[in-house]
Amino acid sequence: MSPKLPAFELKHPNDPEIIGDGVSLWPGFFNLAAQHDLLKTIRSATATAPLFTPKMPRTGKEMSVRMTNFGPLGWVTDQKNGYRYQPNHPVTGQPWPDLPRCLLDLWQTLSAYPHPPQACLVNYYADLARMGLHQDRDESVFDAPVISVSLGNDCLFRVGGTSRGSKTQSFRLRSGDVMMLSGESRLAFHGVDKIYPNTSDLLNNGGRINLTLRRVTAGGQDQQNR
Repeated sequence: MSPKLPAFELKHPNDPEIIGDGVSLWPGFFNLAAQHDLLKTIRSATATAPLFTPKMPRTGKEMSVRMTNFGPLGWVTDQKNGYRYQPNHPVTGQPWPDLPRCLLDLWQTLSAYPHPPQACLVNYYADLARMGLHQDRDESVFDAPVISVSLGNDCLFRVGGTSRGSKTQSFRLRSGDVMMLSGESRLAFHGVDKIYPNTSDLLNNGGRINLTLRRVTAGGQDQQNR
């Protein structure tokens, strides 16, 4: 069971920066105290759901990020079975830790979606890690947004359109920022071009954590948190 977090400050939930159609950014949404509280929850969860290194389908090539998940479902990938959601950790076989209340509140505040998220991906980027352009399309529904929270060092985030060759734009994400992909941009190609070392002292060993909230199935098909 995840520890209860203190209430965090909703700094300005109604006035995002509009980066593009369906790309919304709330700079500094989580204040520093809330970032530390969220980090404590992540560290507690990794005691039972440790970070693992995902592998690409077919090739088995290791990705440069390490990851874990919160929620009833977690996103995983390996050489044999590819991209998918499953209810248990691929290494320990145990259920994923519960979604923290503050992230459920974040979803309810920003998304206007009638059903809660079912998965929260926790990606850890070391300072040399990258994430190539990709779409989040392993879910069975796409009317729900994707919401992400940045913790730690800054990154250069790239987002384009719904086809791989579409024009892209890049912008910096900083610790405490919240971003949402919705509407036309729900299936936008996006990725992380680089991490900027020494731009935050939140994480003891540097790097960046990205939390990504997703709805996986249609409403009424929830797997309940334990």
